[in-house]
Amino acid sequence: MQMVIEDVLGPEQLALAREMLQRAPFQDGTLTAGDWAARVKHNQEVPTDAQMVQQLNNLIMNPLVRHPRFQAAVLPQRIAAPIYARYEAGMEYGFHVDDPIMGGPQKYRTDISFTLFLSAPEEYEGGELEIAGEFGTLQHKLPAGHAVIYPSSSLHRVRPVTAGQRLVAISWIQSLIREPARRQVLFQMNQAREKLMALEATDEAMQLDTAYANLFRMWAEP
Repeated sequence: MQMVIEDVLGPEQLALAREMLQRAPFQDGTLTAGDWAARVKHNQEVPTDAQMVQQLNNLIMNPLVRHPRFQAAVLPQRIAAPIYARYEAGMEYGFHVDDPIMGGPQKYRTDISFTLFLSAPEEYEGGELEIAGEFGTLQHKLPAGHAVIYPSSSLHRVRPVTAGQRLVAISWIQSLIREPARRQVLFQMNQAREKLMALEATDEAMQLDTAYANLFRMWAEP
C-alpha cells in the first residue's frame, strides 16, 4: 500500500529543518548503501553522528509518529532514525529494493519505507520518487512537508535531478503487522470503525471494534 500523508510538518517546523540542513555536513551517500544499492546510488547524506542530527530527528519524527493517519496505516513497532539526503543536478538513485534487515546492535526488519519531502516541487527539476506496485508504477513529487509511505519490498528509484536541489528525510518501520495485505485490511477496518463510533455507539460499531481488535491480536507480531 502506497499512501500520501499530508502536512506532516507545518511551515515553522519545515523552515527550521531546512535552515539546519543548509548548515549540515553532507557526505557521499554510498557509505550507507548495501552492495547493489551502492552501484546505483548517487546522492549525499548527513552523517548520523553530525552535531545537529538529534535535534533534526526530534523536529521531524515527533510530528510524524503522532500523526493519526501514519499510526493507523503502519502500526509501528520500531521506527528507525531518519537519514537526510540531498540530490543536486546529475544525482539519482537507481531502481533498488531496501535491505530487509537494518540497524546496528538493535536490528529491525524493514516492512515500510517513508520519504518526507523537505524541498518544494518547484525548487528542482526531475527527482520524482518512482515506486513499482501491483497496479503499475507511481511517481511522487510532493509538496514540502508531505510524506509518502510504501512497502520496503517495492522496487523503487529516485529519477535524475536535472536542476535545483532535492532535500528529503527517509526512514524505515518495522510494523506490528508484517504482511502488507493484512495492514491494508486493518487500515480500512479502522477507518470505518472510527467513522461509525464517531456517529453513535451502536451495536454495529461495537461489533466492528471487536472484530478489529481481535483481528489485530491474531495477526500482530510484537
